[in-house]
Amino acid sequence: MITVIAHYRTQPGAADRVGLLLAQHARASEAEPGCRCFRVHQGHDDESLFALYEVYDDLEAFEAHRRSSHFRVNIEQTLVPLLLEREWRVYGPAFSG
Repeated sequence: MITVIAHYRTQPGAADRVGLLLAQHARASEAEPGCRCFRVHQGHDDESLFALYEVYDDLEAFEAHRRSSHFRVNIEQTLVPLLLEREWRVYGPAFSG
């Protein structure tokens, strides 16, 4: 299992649009085979900040997610132009037990 944590900062005035888009994207992502969890969180004190918490069965499932049509439309084409900053990292289990 892998976890992906992404952080976004929106352009001024784009937070509401980004929030709606991410809610739509989360629903589509959670319907994918191999996606166990896709949660979107918005900054409490700064609404331009978003954190995404995603869990996939494995790296192949995450790569399939990034190739999906909804990822290309929702994220690459629509969301990225609304952002000032975008960063994400992939994590695996630190230990088993």
